[in-house]
Amino acid sequence: MRLLESAIYVDDVARSAEFYQRLFGFSKFVQDHRFCALNVGDQQTFLIFLKNGTRVPLTLPDGQVIPPHFGAGNLHFAFGIEKDELAHWEKRLAELGIAIESRVHWTLGGNSIYFRDPDGHLVEIATRGIWPIY
Repeated sequence: MRLLESAIYVDDVARSAEFYQRLFGFSKFVQDHRFCALNVGDQQTFLIFLKNGTRVPLTLPDGQVIPPHFGAGNLHFAFGIEKDELAHWEKRLAELGIAIESRVHWTLGGNSIYFRDPDGHLVEIATRGIWPIY
């Protein structure tokens, strides 16, 4: 089993999609006014939903229904990288004018850098050695 999708809720889907595509180079599966689905390493899908755009069920053209969902506040998620990529990502963030809010060196040997996206979500880029499984 693996985590297939993760989602955030934003004020402006196009702005957030552009932020993640520009920063990480994620390709887009699909996008409309209500949501965007981005490809993360050909293994996961990162979903960006318009705030309040998913509070009612969505009926698909064939009659199937996606139940309502929502999240609020400054959510947190992490993207995993290899240890030798950390300096590249620190440089990339600096080039794009994205401030690193915190750096953490974990007891298992991993490192994390934290920054905010346009909606204030806390994004983490983490190397191996932050969890027993990673």
